[in-house]
This record gives sequence, structure tokens and C-alpha cells, in this order.
Amino acid sequence: MSTALVILAAGKGTRMNSDLPKVLHPIAQAPMLAHAMRTGAALEPERLVVVAGHGADLVAKAAQQINDRAEVVLQEDQLGTAHAVDMAREALAGFDGDVVVLYGDTPFLQPDTLERMIAARKTHDLVILGFEAPDPARYGRLVMDGDTLEKIVEFKDASDAERAITFCNSGLMACDAKTLFDLIAQVGNQNASEEYYLTDVVELARARDLSVTAVSCDEDQTMGVNSRADLVNADAVFQARARAELLEDGVTLMAPDTVYLAIDTVIGRDAVIEPNVVFGPDVTVESGATIRAFSHLEGCHVSRGAVVGPYARLRPGAELAEHTRVGNFVEIKNAVISEGAKVNHLSYIGDATVGTNTNIGAGTITCNYDGVMKHQTTIGARVFIGSNTMLVAPVSIGNDAMTATGSVITRDVEPEALALARTPQENKLGRARKLFDLLKAKKARRNKEAE
Repeated sequence: MSTALVILAAGKGTRMNSDLPKVLHPIAQAPMLAHAMRTGAALEPERLVVVAGHGADLVAKAAQQINDRAEVVLQEDQLGTAHAVDMAREALAGFDGDVVVLYGDTPFLQPDTLERMIAARKTHDLVILGFEAPDPARYGRLVMDGDTLEKIVEFKDASDAERAITFCNSGLMACDAKTLFDLIAQVGNQNASEEYYLTDVVELARARDLSVTAVSCDEDQTMGVNSRADLVNADAVFQARARAELLEDGVTLMAPDTVYLAIDTVIGRDAVIEPNVVFGPDVTVESGATIRAFSHLEGCHVSRGAVVGPYARLRPGAELAEHTRVGNFVEIKNAVISEGAKVNHLSYIGDATVGTNTNIGAGTITCNYDGVMKHQTTIGARVFIGSNTMLVAPVSIGNDAMTATGSVITRDVEPEALALARTPQENKLGRARKLFDLLKAKKARRNKEAE
């Protein structure tokens, strides 16, 4: 049966004390919403509806960047969770399949949990997700009779016996679309908050003799994020899990607690990650590569056997082939470093291609920006670029060529040629002492005037 996801993302998140909608606050350098959408994608849903409210334009833009198939509907007035789901009614008109309701601020739900909910739908009309809580506090309780969910009782309305129940409500559910929207149409708002609660559909379903059950998951999968403190804790949970998975997969993390990972970081086994490395979005590091301490990577690909850092920065579009070397205080942006090439010290290589087994000397800069447009630098194979060379793009250096140290290269260099582009040096005998005496006298006069 086909599946539709409805992700509730309308909340303002007052406790965040932020102009940014709550679901757009990042965990592992991706909006919370991205985590929920990523988990839901495991079901290969036919439809994806995001219910936006506060900051709807921003939420819509983010949702469609994450998945361009996302349909965004507006909940202008936040009148409760049932009201929020009802905003998806028109978008899903005519849809004949299961609807799974997720929350945009619940980032740790696992795909296998959703799969178990869908499996339970084969024998039940309505499936609720619950969790066992050692300290259930003020969570709503799930009152079970065997595998039948009799009702959801809010803490304030629960008896002592019901408060002793540790099986709690997460708020997530799965139901066929027609039944879900029929039940929601019957939900009232006769409560202190005058809101329409999604949890009320359980009682309504039982009144219609529909089969209702609950699937259980670990409590940390249902962790909601409502404040900056929650956000910090959630990020810590993600990092701990991601590091543990890398270690299990055969990656060496020399100081795991100091390595920061993004939602989509991919690292192959036998790669070595030294302390204090930060991975931004869209980074792949192949097996056997080494990322040395204090390096920062984003939007890049590092191939097998490459060594990066320490103190290196790889920016979006950096592509390092096998057995390349990018050393300390080197920045690479939108550039291909071909197999065996070395950029070892204090250099910037941007909008460039560097050929195989080429050596880039310390202090080299590809001058790629003229103040308006970017330009390309092409460096061939087995080239030696002398230290402190400025390559003023657009420019090409042929195979087996060389540039002299301190050159400013403004024209193409033919293969096997040596390019020298320096102003001739002149030594003015005795001029240094005279200049120092002149400057010292000037400084003394200035100091005297200041008195």
C-alpha cells in the first residue's frame, strides 16, 4: 500500500527565543526538519506534506531544498495537532493509502520504527507510537489491553493506577487516509486550551470499534527539541551515535569526542580522523584517507590514500584524487587535485585543476576573482610551482613546466617551459642606514609634537 507522510512543522518554538522557526534550528548542521524528512524517506512515500505555520516561507523553502517533492500547506492559526493534520486534507484529497504523522521537532526517530508501524497497520486500523519511560513524568499514558490500545490518558486526567503506567505517548501515528481524516473531523476542542488534539482520535476510533494498537520504541527516538538547551543535548546525542557508528564501521577516530560530524558525513573504513576535525555538510572521505588535526571540510570528496591537514580547509567543490597531499594552512575551493599531487603549505587553490604528480610550492595563490567574476586556473601534470607564485586566472600551465619562486604569472606557460615573472632586484648600497636614520628622526619629531 502507498504511504504519505504528514510532517507537523508549524510551531513557533517560543522557548527557543529566536526569529527562526523551531524546525529550522540545526542539529549536525542540518535543520531538525531535515532529520524528520530523512527518516520518513525510508518508507519511500508517494506523497510528502509539510504543515508550516510560523515562518512558513522559510520552512517551505527549506523543505523543498531538502526534497523538491515536498508539498507545503499552511496552518495560519495554531489550534492544535489535529487541526494541523487537517490542513493536509485537501493536499491528500483522493489519496488512497496510509498516512504517517511525524513531528518536525523530533529528529531521532529511526526508519525501522516507522517500518514496524506500517507493518502493524496490516492488522490494525490505527497505530500509535509509544515508548517506555523510566521516569514518565507528565507524558500522556497509553492504556493497553493486550495489544489493543484502549485510550490515551493525559497526566492531569490520570488516576494513580494510570500514572503508574510507564508506556507513554509520542504523538506519532499511522492510519489510512480516509479513516484518519474522518476521525479528525469529529475531534472537538472542549478543553482548557480550546485546541483540537490528535490524541482524541484514539477514543473516537475505539467508539467506532476500530482496531487500535501501539508500537514501542526507545525513549530517545521520541526526544523533542523545544529550547536551546534541548538543541545542545540533541546535537550531542547525534554526535555520540554517529561517532559510535563510524567506530563500528572500522574508522579510526583518535579523539572521538573532538570530531564534529554532519548529518550526511560518509567516511570509509580504515580512514584515520585525528582530533578536532569538523565535517560540514556533503563530505565523503574514502577508505584509507587521513584527515589530520584541526581541519575543516565541507562539500568535498577525499579519495583513498589522500592526506589532509593539519589545519587544512576544504571548501565546496574540492575534489582530492587518490594519494594527494593537502597540508597545513592550505585552502582548496572548487578545485580538482589529481592523483599524487601535493599542496603542502600555506596556499590557496580555488577554481582550478591541478594535474597528476604536480607540486604546489608554499604560498601559492590562484588569483581567481577579479572583483566581478571567477576565473579558472589549469595546471598540468608533473608541474613544479615555485613558492610564493601568484597565478592570475584565467591562466594555464603546461605539463612538466615550472614557475620560479616569487613569480606573478599572467600569461599561459607552455609545456616544459620555465616561467620567471619578477621585477629585477636592485641593491642600493648604504641606502638602508640612511632610510633608517630618516625614519627615526621623523618618529622623534612626531613624539616631541605629541608631548
